[in-house]
Parts: sequence; C-alpha cells; structure tokens
Amino acid sequence: MTIFTVKVKPNSQQQSIEEQPDGSLTIHLKSPPVDGTANQELIMLLAKKFKVPKSAIGIKSGFSSRNKLVEIPIEPLTLK
Repeated sequence: MTIFTVKVKPNSQQQSIEEQPDGSLTIHLKSPPVDGTANQELIMLLAKKFKVPKSAIGIKSGFSSRNKLVEIPIEPLTLK
C-alpha cells in the first residue's frame, strides 16, 4: 500500500493528474465539492491511472478538504 498526499482542485475545466517533484499529486476535477461528488471523481481517476479497483482506494484523511491523504494498493516504484 502506498499513501499519497493529494491536492484536489474541483470545478476545473478538464480532468488531469500532475505528479509534483515531492511525490505528491495535484488533481484537477470537473466536479464541484458538493455531496462527495468530487471525492467520487477523485477515486475514479486514481483507479483508472493506477489500474486498481475503485473499492481498493481509500481516503485516509481530508474527506472534506482539498488536501487529502489517499491510500492506493500499489508498490511505490510503479507510479508511472
């Protein structure tokens, strides 16, 4: 399991995932931060990028914040 520091930017024009030099991720989401829709989109994007099931991804902290800790079941060297 790998834990990522994620900065979420909701209400963006397009979806994208940017890897930062410090190993954190900045993720642009189209969804607004209302009723968990942005968190659902975040999990969907991460599952697609890392090719894991959506149910395997967990938000460890920051559920209602832009800064989150997200746990993904991958090995640390398989980030690309």
